[in-house]
Amino acid sequence: MHSTQNRLHHAALTAGAAVLALLATGCSTASAGAQTGGCRDNGDWSGREQAAWLRKAVAFHGTTEEAGPLYEGAAVVVRAQHSGDERPLCRPLAVQVQFWTLTATATGTETASVMRYRLSADGSRTRTVGFPAALPTGQHGACTRVLVAAYAGAPLSDRELPRKTRDLATAGEADIRFRTQRIGAHRLLPPQDPAPCDADRSAPTPSPTRSETWDIYHP
Repeated sequence: MHSTQNRLHHAALTAGAAVLALLATGCSTASAGAQTGGCRDNGDWSGREQAAWLRKAVAFHGTTEEAGPLYEGAAVVVRAQHSGDERPLCRPLAVQVQFWTLTATATGTETASVMRYRLSADGSRTRTVGFPAALPTGQHGACTRVLVAAYAGAPLSDRELPRKTRDLATAGEADIRFRTQRIGAHRLLPPQDPAPCDADRSAPTPSPTRSETWDIYHP
């Protein structure tokens, strides 16, 4: 009698354990599926892959030729991505938005950081970084332009800073080459004071001295 009850009790425990195992396996599978389907795995992305994702998300607002000289209201926007299968990232990216001044000198171009802002982005919501309240205009008489870039990871090292391939006065965005593959997007802004950057400007002609001027009474 007792032996029969023990066998029944053992069978019930075994069946219960099997049911729990199946439930645990099902929950684990469902959890893994939800994690894979709910976000985009970016745990092993390279710097180039991070930049490619960021390139689709970044937009520059208020930076056209018609923008005000102080770029009031201009901003760098990291947009939420909802097109196609662009799911939010499983691991948010550390994104740097940085501003530099590029100033033409007798020996080349001087680069100076103006502001750097760090944010976290995974594509689930839009992030906005406004331009500095007052962008530097540079030294009097020197051609100065502002460069803004959004990139992933740590702040750029000196070896990753951009170099210019054309004269600063005529350079476009394609002429600014960063020495890293981490850059998502960049924009070279038109100069706030265009006169020193006017590539076609000519040196003013000095007024003639009296010795060089013909007198109206000269024979």
